[in-house]
Amino acid sequence: MKTKVLLVFIKRLTFTVFLLMKLTVLAQDAPPQQGQNSFWKKVQFGGGIGLGIGNGFTNISIAPSGIYNFNQYFSAGLGVQYSYLKQKELYSSSMYGGSIIGLAKPIDQIQVSLEIEQLRVNLNYDNSSIKTNDFWNTGLFLGAGYHMNGVTIGARYNLLYQDDKGVYGDAIMPFIRVYF
Repeated sequence: MKTKVLLVFIKRLTFTVFLLMKLTVLAQDAPPQQGQNSFWKKVQFGGGIGLGIGNGFTNISIAPSGIYNFNQYFSAGLGVQYSYLKQKELYSSSMYGGSIIGLAKPIDQIQVSLEIEQLRVNLNYDNSSIKTNDFWNTGLFLGAGYHMNGVTIGARYNLLYQDDKGVYGDAIMPFIRVYF
């Protein structure tokens, strides 16, 4: 029952966000100047990169992304990511996939986001009777943060989080999002 209510809520929220983005796009009154490619002027790129090494542990990640700014209030974009994780003599893992994100700024300093992420996870165990475990991991994140000059610092909540399943250790995750 709880799952059905959550799915109805997610569908309605997603529909509302896309409806608002469409209405905002239709409400623009200034046509682009001839000879100019206004599409690329509204595109921003960003992402993340990570490296952690120490005492038999290695973690390498890269996650580029891009967004299109419909106006000063709404943006949407795509991202890809790859992560490699190894704990010496225990396991190694590679994760790769993509995400779709919608961003809204009700005021200049506050940014809210809705993001769906799909990852393919490949686990290889070193000392176990189970040698591999490959699966898909889906996350649906609702986030909020403080935004200034292309940088947002905040937290996001995974609406699909389950304690014993998936790749994340907690439903709430802090983030720093940067777009140029």
